[in-house]
Amino acid sequence: MNLKQLSAHLGLSQTTVSRALNGYPEVSEETRKRVMQAAEQHNYRPNTRAKALATGRAMAIGHVIPLSTQHEMMNPIFGDFISGAGESYSRAGYDMVLSLVADQEQSRAYHEMVAKRNVDGIVLHAPKMRDARIPLLQEIGLPFAVHGRATDIATPYSWLDVNNTSAFQRATDFLLDLGHRRICLVNGQESMDFAFRRRRGYEAALKARAIVPDPRLLFAGEMTEVYGYDTVRRTQSLDDPPTAYLVSSIIAAFGVRRAIEEAALVLGRDISVITHDDDLSYLRNGSDVPVFTATRSSVRDAGRKLAQLLITQIETPGSSPLTELLEAELTVGRSTGPAPNRI
Repeated sequence: MNLKQLSAHLGLSQTTVSRALNGYPEVSEETRKRVMQAAEQHNYRPNTRAKALATGRAMAIGHVIPLSTQHEMMNPIFGDFISGAGESYSRAGYDMVLSLVADQEQSRAYHEMVAKRNVDGIVLHAPKMRDARIPLLQEIGLPFAVHGRATDIATPYSWLDVNNTSAFQRATDFLLDLGHRRICLVNGQESMDFAFRRRRGYEAALKARAIVPDPRLLFAGEMTEVYGYDTVRRTQSLDDPPTAYLVSSIIAAFGVRRAIEEAALVLGRDISVITHDDDLSYLRNGSDVPVFTATRSSVRDAGRKLAQLLITQIETPGSSPLTELLEAELTVGRSTGPAPNRI
């Protein structure tokens, strides 16, 4: 069904139907709902090119993806985020433009997008604490929103983030309440803002119990399965090995579990594990009862919300930056239990 047919079906002018679909304020809420319901019922999708001509926009959102292995862009977490964002883009009539570039070419890529006018906004991924891309995009003037935050950037910008500090402080407190005192942090790369905040939450929980963090139990690296595996092998050889691991990704947590099982130890009895980001479409944390106790946040939902936040910025020029902080839920699985008595 095209716009003309949908308008005839509703007994409305094409102009009214178009304005209702595109959120113009002069259309009543009753008419808007009626048009949206009919469009949904008849599987109507607006012509992106026609909408672009009518609005003066490209009707596309850009994602610039660094190729460096320091960024974890091609793992399931990124895939879930893109899937969620794509749902919001599709509903609003926007296309997605993915550009894979070398790290040192990111500035050029952003400038080219502005020059070509082929996107209306940018999603910035994996922010560092001092992320030079944020002031660059502010200078360029292209609307953007950040998946995460950059601690050392003071000027306002739009972002959506999980409360990483709170999540890891709560997870550490949970392990401390179970009697664990030797808790190993298996963190992401701490030049990345999320990992910095997670370590801060972990250390705050220990400090509140007058426990000094042991540098031998603090790890930061690319969150692969092998990284989790190697960390357990290394730390279990210490004279006073940890009884618990707090892990920044379920992918690394799989490696932690593999090392525990190879050592003939029992997960949740001999060693406890809490992981983050377990709510992924293709890496489920068990079925009815989760395998891992986890600080749970839906990456797909974050993608949906951040995309909508950016679309709002694009469609209301001159508005103040928008921000949203999501709280992670602590879900108890089979991977945690009381600290074992070690003589």
